[in-house]
Amino acid sequence: MIELPRDDPRYPTRLDDLADPPATLYVREPVQPDALGELLRPPIVAIVGSRNASAAGIAFATRLAGELAASGVGVISGLARGIDAGAHQGTLDRSGRTVAVLGCGIDRDYPSATIPLARRIAAEGAILSEYPPGTPPAPFRFPERNRIVAALADATIVIEAAARSGALITARLALDLGRDVLAVPGAPWSSGAEGTNLLLKDGALPLTAVADALVCLGLDPGTARVDDPAIDASARRVLAALRREPASADVLAARCGLTSSAAAALIAELELKGLLVRELDGRLVPTA
Repeated sequence: MIELPRDDPRYPTRLDDLADPPATLYVREPVQPDALGELLRPPIVAIVGSRNASAAGIAFATRLAGELAASGVGVISGLARGIDAGAHQGTLDRSGRTVAVLGCGIDRDYPSATIPLARRIAAEGAILSEYPPGTPPAPFRFPERNRIVAALADATIVIEAAARSGALITARLALDLGRDVLAVPGAPWSSGAEGTNLLLKDGALPLTAVADALVCLGLDPGTARVDDPAIDASARRVLAALRREPASADVLAARCGLTSSAAAALIAELELKGLLVRELDGRLVPTA
């Protein structure tokens, strides 16, 4: 277990936006606190929703999270059953950045249905809590947890939520913090869509595809591909620049703010993965 008090330079500064930021964050090992900044770097969204979500809702959350991960967007959620679990799973399956915030101590495996997923998040992402080890889950702790989820994200996406739902609490907290909220529309006769449809009536942005989230985040959805392989953020930025317009290595380096040697290394990586080719005139052209 790792403790991060507020005066630790690795403590996430976004939590300072809260009226009552956690005095200490606890991080489940093996992740190291130095890695937390990379996991939480923008762009990053919260994906939340019903624990008792439909199979279609969970599948949508899983697919959406994977598509966001492929575009370099991190995902935060609460490791609950349903939408939360789907969001974490979809992100991990695309080698993306994911962080889970618990409503209990980080040494407590709750709910038991997500234990295998929690172990994977602890190894590949991060599990956080403001509660000391040994703190049991309790109904009042989950709304408290939700303010951390909302504060750490650039935007909150709600998928399936009843009229009285913890996901709606997260959405309202996000709005209070000046963050964007997106909601997936649902059938008006579905109780699982009452909350999301209410959010849309109140001015939340509608989300029906990953492009809606990317545009909200200021990203160009035309440069992301669902079937992109797992590549790091720098290589993804180079590929996105070439998808906008093919360029020579020197022009590409200037466009992306890279040194010639850094650009050359990334170009070689993308060529090796078959994601770009070099034309006879020296221009680099993406293959997909």
